[in-house]
Amino acid sequence: MALSRVCWARAALWGSTVNLGPLLIRRLQLGRCGLAWGAPRPSKLHLSPKADVKSLLSYVVTKTKAINEKYHRFLGRNFPRFYVMYTVFMKGLRWHLKELCNKIQHGSHPAVNDILALRECFSNHPLGMNHLQALHLKALSRAVLLTPHLPTFLLRSRLKNHTTVIHQLDKALIKLGIGELTAQEVKSACYLRGLNSTHIAEEKCRTWLGEWLQVSCSLKDAELSLLLHNVVLFSTNYAGTRR
Repeated sequence: MALSRVCWARAALWGSTVNLGPLLIRRLQLGRCGLAWGAPRPSKLHLSPKADVKSLLSYVVTKTKAINEKYHRFLGRNFPRFYVMYTVFMKGLRWHLKELCNKIQHGSHPAVNDILALRECFSNHPLGMNHLQALHLKALSRAVLLTPHLPTFLLRSRLKNHTTVIHQLDKALIKLGIGELTAQEVKSACYLRGLNSTHIAEEKCRTWLGEWLQVSCSLKDAELSLLLHNVVLFSTNYAGTRR
């Protein structure tokens, strides 16, 4: 199939740039995550249980607030002039993050611009990939169907590799065009990115995948933590998928 050929072609490139590791390779093989575009098993499509979603969203908001309060006190004491400009900028970002999480918790599906407005929040402390703490990494691992029962450094490394692979696939898919995919390929591509596509109409899946690609292909490597979180943020409430 069309995208399968692209995936195998890009696999050769990853071999020289990305060390996928045996666990991630197994995750991305035939019949497991859909890269062979087989039908996902309905009984295993519990991508982000309601409790896990609420826990992850609450953790993001609470942890960001606590870290920001400490950082603000530091800046206010040591760099008062810079602090004035910094607070104007950061108030906007914090408001967007809080509003986005509140919308999702109340059943709304975010727009592409809502997600992209938060790129800065996910490129640095505390939500950048290199700054996520163990509990956060475990929650994200569950969201992408990877075991959370590993040391923190392995969880972080594996999530980095997983997100990089998805990002590279997205770049290949945007060049190929969603229109080249069959209905089953579209549903499997959505499933790989966190959407329970089993009972969602093909056109809605194509729309969701197109919006995902807009987000993914707008992100830089330093912002890929946002793409990883997008597995939860962008799929939780789409087309009645909330549980």
